[in-house]
Amino acid sequence: MGHRDSLYQLSGTIELDDALVGGRQKGKRGRGAAGKKNVLIACESKDKKAGFIAMAVVDSICHFSVNEFVKKHLKQGQQVHSDALPALNIIGQTENYEARVTPGYLVDEGLPWVHIAIGNLRTFLLGTFHGVTGKYLQEYFDEFCYRFNRRFIEKQIPNRLLNLAIIHLPVKST
Repeated sequence: MGHRDSLYQLSGTIELDDALVGGRQKGKRGRGAAGKKNVLIACESKDKKAGFIAMAVVDSICHFSVNEFVKKHLKQGQQVHSDALPALNIIGQTENYEARVTPGYLVDEGLPWVHIAIGNLRTFLLGTFHGVTGKYLQEYFDEFCYRFNRRFIEKQIPNRLLNLAIIHLPVKST
């Protein structure tokens, strides 16, 4: 699923944001909290609805990881909107980048589709798997993105996956 979605690059107007995924733990909350994984999420904004999405687990939200995510998942020269996190400023080197500083209570209005995708992801992880570990987190994201990107042809997903399994090269075990 991840390989198939990696063949497609997002285009048009794109919302990009970061999130933290992980269970509740005592202590520090937000960035730098123990047990949390950093995630970069991009979502196409298509005529008042969400288009395709892409997600990646990253070690940290920094210029390097953001730049690698953008190169892999976005066509060059697209219109990208995000919050004003300084690590995301690197997007402006290859894309038409607009950072919006938004108060916390209006954050869903500034980047509605990417925040809906984040909420749906968290519901998917808790509802389907009742929690996940960080070791295979990217695989869970790949499944979520594959299903989300094909939500309008949901009945075809099993047959498409079977065809992909038949034509895909075997994965080498380490």
